[in-house]
Amino acid sequence: MIRLGLTGVAYGQSCGQLTKFKLPGTELAIAKAESVPSAASLPAYCRVDGTIDPRTGVAGKPYGIGFAIALPENWNGGFLFQGGGGLNGSVARPLGSQAAGGTPALARGFAVVTTDSGHKGAVFDGSFMQDQQAGLDFAYAAIGRVTQVARLIVAEYYGRAARHSYFDGCSTGGREAMLVTQRYPTYFDGVIAGDPAMRTGYSNLADAWVTVALNRIAPKDDAGKPVANRVFSDSDKKLILNSVLEQCDAADGLKDGMIFNARACHFDPAVLTCKGAKAEGCLTSAQVGAIRTGFAGPKSSRGVPVYPGFPFDTGIAASGPGVIPGLLNPGPSPVGGPNLSLELDVDEAAAAIAANSRTALTDTVSTDLTTFSGHGGKLIFYHGLSDPWFSPLDTLAYYERLWEVSQWSRLFLVPGMGHCQGGSATLDRFDALTAVVDWVEKGIAPDSIVATGKSFCAWPKHAHYKGQGDSEDAKNFECRE
Repeated sequence: MIRLGLTGVAYGQSCGQLTKFKLPGTELAIAKAESVPSAASLPAYCRVDGTIDPRTGVAGKPYGIGFAIALPENWNGGFLFQGGGGLNGSVARPLGSQAAGGTPALARGFAVVTTDSGHKGAVFDGSFMQDQQAGLDFAYAAIGRVTQVARLIVAEYYGRAARHSYFDGCSTGGREAMLVTQRYPTYFDGVIAGDPAMRTGYSNLADAWVTVALNRIAPKDDAGKPVANRVFSDSDKKLILNSVLEQCDAADGLKDGMIFNARACHFDPAVLTCKGAKAEGCLTSAQVGAIRTGFAGPKSSRGVPVYPGFPFDTGIAASGPGVIPGLLNPGPSPVGGPNLSLELDVDEAAAAIAANSRTALTDTVSTDLTTFSGHGGKLIFYHGLSDPWFSPLDTLAYYERLWEVSQWSRLFLVPGMGHCQGGSATLDRFDALTAVVDWVEKGIAPDSIVATGKSFCAWPKHAHYKGQGDSEDAKNFECRE
């Protein structure tokens, strides 16, 4: 027997017929619908690529909200929206791999959708902002439009609607995850927001603050320009990291090269100040001052913080091919060239950010999530403690402003992890997807998440070693205040 979808497409019979999919009142162009055979750990699936509202915009440039959706043969009845990155600009492969513990959502049977958020271009190409609608699409509109269209395609193909809907993203995808809880509070049942780019104007200011603090004492290149990533030698960086670990590592009951009890880490680089001339095993007072100033975060002329500082963690000196440099190794900004400034007027910069009309559109700082939490929505945050772009302390501050958060949200701070992945301890493989699904569908709230042989706990607790047993086995850790 052949089951028919909502407009007559035979369920499971012809992926290609989805090219005929139309929605009244919506300009929708399905470019292709092709069957993809199973490969490696992925099941066979139908991939649909399309564009919502194709149009010609400013300067005759083509625009439209591009998307791709993967419809697996082994559908589990779930729908997952995969968040983007940077300024988007391309449609990523719809797999749902972020924070999924090595088993993508598609491999688990979820229908997965991705989007370019309304424009085409390189990942940090912001030229689309010249077009008003493209700017609105990136800020929030594309997420809502794609969600609606994708869920209808899911229902069309399978003959029934998805039982539950999830959103999972990091960085810009983390901002988009927060966005759906704030602007589309009834669309998703479970949301995972990683290292969210929720206040990019201020986080960019904080990174500039760190770089300028280093520029002031940096050696100069042949052109007389400061080279901030040469302020500290390799031995200096090793000294700093060893000192941080010496003071903070054992606070979780085990010396293992990771700092789980971040609340107990109150490292002050002043302890490393040379008593005389610069030598191995100590830092100059200028180096100490630059660290203290930079990590404290930008402050106004009255001493008022405008963005939180950064924690001392094991990834602050990260470097190497394919690695986002740690705060002690500042390099070119992802959206521009190197910062060579020696001064930074925080008052002026903060005022310019506040006056920027785009800030109100792209920032995701509203804490009124009563509708989202009221319909049973669950929200998991995670943030790498070594993230050099967006301070985990800013995500923590947002989390602590939420109302009665323990009933529907959790925050996990990931030791050693940089921005969304990587880092000194490589605790970047963990399964937040299972955690949020179990919370939504089974009512099991996650108090800890296992990551690459270790585990980290929901704030304000930390993973503490029980004192015996294999330190690579999560059962030998407990969550403590």
